[in-house]
Amino acid sequence: MTDGNEQGAGDSNSAAQIIAQNIAANGYAGDVSPQQAHEALIQGAIIVDVRTQPEWNFVGVPAIEEAQLVFCQWQKFPLMDINTDFSKQAGSDVLRRSDQPQPGDAPALYFLCRSGVRSRAAAIAMTLAGYPNCFNISGGFEGSPNEDGHRGLVNGWKAAHMPWRQG
Repeated sequence: MTDGNEQGAGDSNSAAQIIAQNIAANGYAGDVSPQQAHEALIQGAIIVDVRTQPEWNFVGVPAIEEAQLVFCQWQKFPLMDINTDFSKQAGSDVLRRSDQPQPGDAPALYFLCRSGVRSRAAAIAMTLAGYPNCFNISGGFEGSPNEDGHRGLVNGWKAAHMPWRQG
């Protein structure tokens, strides 16, 4: 999480307290590593990929169960305007996939973008929309560029060797 104690949405009281503190301080539950997000899938979590259609098609997507992956652009390609319907669109998909009637009942949501910036904003927006367990995946899908300007090698989903496939 953002306080240096990266954790997933575990079942201990201390994890719940850390999540509550992060929501109060940051507007969302906190940052987690790609490994922690992947492990959370076992508990029924959902990954919300907030990148654009071209990123999904040409860069790749997490190779996980379809029921645990929501695609919803935070910014609309090609102008990259903020998707003002993001919370409604993503929320509808999350509730449908999780069979939960209310945002407060939804499973933990892990937000993913290229490097972790758009996904943090999306996690905050969904927290404000009533989803209590919204995490940002540190480093995003491709992570920071290396010294040669190439992504996918330093940090993020791909660099952590999490499952992915070409879109």
